[in-house]
Amino acid sequence: MGLSKTQRRVNEIIRYGLLIIVGIILIYPLLWMIGSSFKENREIFGTLSIFPSAGHAVFNNFADAWQITKEHNIWFYFANTMKFLIPKTFFTLLSCLLTAYVIARKSFKGKKFVFGAVIITLLMPELAFRIPLYLFYRQIGLLDKFASLYIADVFASSSFFIFMIIQFMRTIPTELDEAAVMDGCNELQILFKIIVPVLKPILITVGLLCFMWGMNDFQGPLIYLNSPDKTVLSVILKQQLDGEAMVSYGRVFAASTLGLLPMIALFFSGARYFVDGVANTGGKE
Repeated sequence: MGLSKTQRRVNEIIRYGLLIIVGIILIYPLLWMIGSSFKENREIFGTLSIFPSAGHAVFNNFADAWQITKEHNIWFYFANTMKFLIPKTFFTLLSCLLTAYVIARKSFKGKKFVFGAVIITLLMPELAFRIPLYLFYRQIGLLDKFASLYIADVFASSSFFIFMIIQFMRTIPTELDEAAVMDGCNELQILFKIIVPVLKPILITVGLLCFMWGMNDFQGPLIYLNSPDKTVLSVILKQQLDGEAMVSYGRVFAASTLGLLPMIALFFSGARYFVDGVANTGGKE
């Protein structure tokens, strides 16, 4: 027996009410950070309120945050971040796409072993590769170069993204490949003209995740880049908390807000594809 109209309405109210409560809990830290960029230290640590008290809003935190150091403004460090983040995202997408295509669509000897190696690598923490990569980059002279932060991605080092693309690719019928072969398409044409358009949601998802994780990466730039002129945004924000003088947390939060704006804009521009990509990743053949 189906539910009555009243019962369905009550279920919807409960469901959406819970989603709203969870959403508020998740977004509160972000709103608190933005609100705290208009506060002084004593008010930041004296209340959990998002908004500054009436008449005590501090508007010069953003001006101070823009000129984040005496030598450079925040745009300089953002540009440094883009110098490795853009090629990192591009090479991650390209290399993971090619690797996933071969594993998911081709038959070859040792295929199960290769896929097993991807899964094993997926289970290993990224920190396990830091010291070997540092020693390797030192030997070949890549230290203190932006290339040290993305050269590994040229060789499809992101097993998590490979796995995501493989799982999504398995939802695409192989009959499309066979039909393309009959029409005279070669391997690259099959991949980029037949498969890639269907993979658009997962590729945008991978690009967004790679960009956001790279933007938040602190340890990699700290280890591989030594020159002050190559400092990236995540490192300079942390350095603002290490000064001997009293730290202006409102200024730090204002700088964090400025650095977060590009990621927020990028995320919302691809939010629809992000949801589709995550939802369809678990598909099977």
